[in-house]
Amino acid sequence: MNPIKKLASQTAIYGLSSILGRFLNYLLVPLYTYFLKTGQFGIVSELYAYAGFFGVLLVFGFETGFFRFSQEEEQKEKVYSTALNFVLISNAVFVLLLFLFIKPLSQSLRYPEHPEYFYWFALILAFDSISAIPFARLRAENKAAKFATIKFIEIGITVLLNVFFIALCKPAYEHNPESFFGKMYNPEIGVGYIFIANLVASSIKLLLLLPQLRGIGRGLDKALFIKMFNYSFPMVIIGFAGIINEMLDRAILKFYLPYDNATNMQQLGIYGACYKLSILMTLFIQAFRYAAEPFFFSHAREKNSKDIYAEVMKYFVIVCAGIFLLVMLYLDFFKYFIGKDFRVGLPVVPILLMANLSLGIYVNLSIWYKLTDRTWLGATVSFFGAALTIVLNILFIPKYGYMASAWATLACYASMAIISFVLGQKYYPVKYDVKKITGYVFLALLLWMGDSWLQENLFAAYHHLWWILSTFFMLVFMGFVWVLDGRELVRKLRAGMV
Repeated sequence: MNPIKKLASQTAIYGLSSILGRFLNYLLVPLYTYFLKTGQFGIVSELYAYAGFFGVLLVFGFETGFFRFSQEEEQKEKVYSTALNFVLISNAVFVLLLFLFIKPLSQSLRYPEHPEYFYWFALILAFDSISAIPFARLRAENKAAKFATIKFIEIGITVLLNVFFIALCKPAYEHNPESFFGKMYNPEIGVGYIFIANLVASSIKLLLLLPQLRGIGRGLDKALFIKMFNYSFPMVIIGFAGIINEMLDRAILKFYLPYDNATNMQQLGIYGACYKLSILMTLFIQAFRYAAEPFFFSHAREKNSKDIYAEVMKYFVIVCAGIFLLVMLYLDFFKYFIGKDFRVGLPVVPILLMANLSLGIYVNLSIWYKLTDRTWLGATVSFFGAALTIVLNILFIPKYGYMASAWATLACYASMAIISFVLGQKYYPVKYDVKKITGYVFLALLLWMGDSWLQENLFAAYHHLWWILSTFFMLVFMGFVWVLDGRELVRKLRAGMV
């Protein structure tokens, strides 16, 4: 199969689990925002932000390390067993330590009445981290269908249990505590049912991956482990810095907002819900990352690999710019994804969409340090982005609230993309079509701003027909894409050139 066709195919298959599957998971957001108060959703946003940090740390970058060192067929099994055993041992130690210090941890994070939240999250994080290595092997072996099936089962269980407890049992308890479903709901657990659903789903996922855990018996090769650790540990810094950029705002908002704790949690809930409206961009990037990492490594030795990477970047940006326009032009529709009380935070949506687009560009550009084994230099770029995120959030949250967090996210990802591009041109130069890439981004911004201005000024009296004007601007964008690159792509695909 031609390279770009193969990448598109793999992205589509992983998308079944990542885009469609996680979209089902994201459908929980309207469930939460219509059935829970803003402060309650703030708890969910905050604790999953903490989980994001540990989720990166507890894999130790060995997912990418597995891809890097398993390229040689004769040591693939040894690489897999070494990675799996190390992650398993590390997570066992993590769970033990967290269980020992659960009381001071819950008190310092202002959850003294619910230490059980942290017991549950310790097990969720361990199960998910251990599962990451078997999933990496499935990706490396191009077993996307099996990967997607297990992911779907996990997500399906999560969704069903959430619907059962939040949408069925909770209202039943509020209406009649003695009813059949009302008796199944304990108000003292409350939002904890969300975490219980996650724990059950993660447990079943690990059980489904048991056949892939047979590598444990092959042990841990010490010499190989040192090589893998030296390569992979910078990926922890990169991943940790990335999660700072993505999650820090929701982890610290309640500590830096200038209101009382209850109001701070409400603000956090509003921001966390509106953040979810960048779902389409986030899920596309996630699916792309699943497919792109093994794709980039497998094509690194081909003569035209850099040309392929340049083409991938261009079409990636086209799709992301289209997603930005789709969400922003039809925001009057997408806003119903979250409850009415949360919609006051909608101004953050375009900022966060552009931030995610910048992140996607950075993901494409990051091949230079992965393919040249300069992971420490890549870590430096990520560390810079994380430092910028921390400083901007701490300085401006007290004055500008969650809007400061949104702008900090955009500033971080945009600066990382620029720095990575400059370094990439030095160490692994790829001739990206910079003019077209930036042109498509600015075209999307221009069309959105033009639509907004016309809707507010010339067509305000006909706002019920907003979708007609929005559709016109969407078609304009699609027309530009077709004229500039669409026909050429079709010609190349037919000719077998990509």
